[in-house]
Amino acid sequence: MIALLIVAAVCAGIFAGAAIYINAVEHPARLSCGTELALREFAPSYHRATVMQAPLAVAGCVAGLAAAWQTADGAIALAAVLLGAVVPFTFIVILPINKQLLDPALDARDPRAPQLLARWGRLHAVRSALSSAAFVLFLIRLVG
Repeated sequence: MIALLIVAAVCAGIFAGAAIYINAVEHPARLSCGTELALREFAPSYHRATVMQAPLAVAGCVAGLAAAWQTADGAIALAAVLLGAVVPFTFIVILPINKQLLDPALDARDPRAPQLLARWGRLHAVRSALSSAAFVLFLIRLVG
């Protein structure tokens, strides 16, 4: 049980740290370079982050659910669900915006471009909040 909880906490912590970094540092820096450069940089950044974050969310959720099942601990289950929730949230809410931002036909002079980038940042903050809450809950259970 403790090993699964540690795996879940590590996955949640790395995910949350990366998500917070994106919201606090990378995305604001991207936006400060202007819409054209922000759009150009979005694609490689998005693809690299996906390769790292998707497995972390899934592995952390699965490990957390297994630890919760073994211990019958609702707080661990809640943490696992919060971390796992970033996956459907990304597919349902953020992916349509990602597709628009990745569309080669999107012109940086189009007024939608900066709006999409700003909206993406706000929605990504939800991922930061969900994964941070999961991380804190996992840590509370590890310590307690």
